[in-house]
Amino acid sequence: MDRILEKSLLFDFYGELLTRHQKEVYSEYIQEDVSVSEIAQLHGISRQGAHDLIRRCEKLLSGYEDRLHLVDHYLKIKKLVKEIHKSAEEISRCADPAEIRDKMSRITEITNDILEQY
Repeated sequence: MDRILEKSLLFDFYGELLTRHQKEVYSEYIQEDVSVSEIAQLHGISRQGAHDLIRRCEKLLSGYEDRLHLVDHYLKIKKLVKEIHKSAEEISRCADPAEIRDKMSRITEITNDILEQY
């Protein structure tokens, strides 16, 4: 997965667990693409302090994911839903009843997996 996307997803899922200050700084860095130097200047801290704060946030967010796996589950479910969507689109173009049954069977299989695992 793209590193920027991963950081953004971690922040989306676990950002509320950061302190107000951590959340504000990390949001600027990840979502608004503000540089470390600009963050330091905006918050009246050293560049090294801003860098350390961002790294600490990344470590915290990764730690939450290591324990809770919410992003991992989200990405797996998203992949399965895309597969369901693709099968449904294929069904709408099918005329062969046997092929429709196969596609419906696959959709049932995927949804059962989702319901059992999540």
